[in-house]
Amino acid sequence: MSIVRAAILRSARGWLGTPYHHRASVRGVGCDCIGLIAGVWRELYDTAPETPGAYTGEWAEATGHEALLEAAHRHLKPITSSEAKPGDVLIFRIRQKSVAKHAAILASPGSMIHAQEGVPVSEVALGAWWRRRIAGAFRLPEVAD
Repeated sequence: MSIVRAAILRSARGWLGTPYHHRASVRGVGCDCIGLIAGVWRELYDTAPETPGAYTGEWAEATGHEALLEAAHRHLKPITSSEAKPGDVLIFRIRQKSVAKHAAILASPGSMIHAQEGVPVSEVALGAWWRRRIAGAFRLPEVAD
């Protein structure tokens, strides 16, 4: 099986406008950033990589556990951020010295698709603020380059 980048972007853009809803992953109904990535994965691979356990908005501050990065390493191919191409997954640290807690799909060299609290899934600029916060970049399995 080979996944083309256009299919990843078509799937991700199909989620545009989906309302933000913590811990959800239903296109057009609601999702958070993890739910967006999981939903795109399900559409491409017909299965879920794993089901995340219950988590709150502050799920890792107390422990410092890098659960999101660990899950990305279990299911995705790590790449450098300079290698990232449209369709790849970016993981962010919103605050320096904090755990990585946000994910997006790179849509173009200058934009990303993500779910953020308070707004529906959107394609937004990947500006300097976001670039400084990249904690990891990953490629989905079997992506044709």
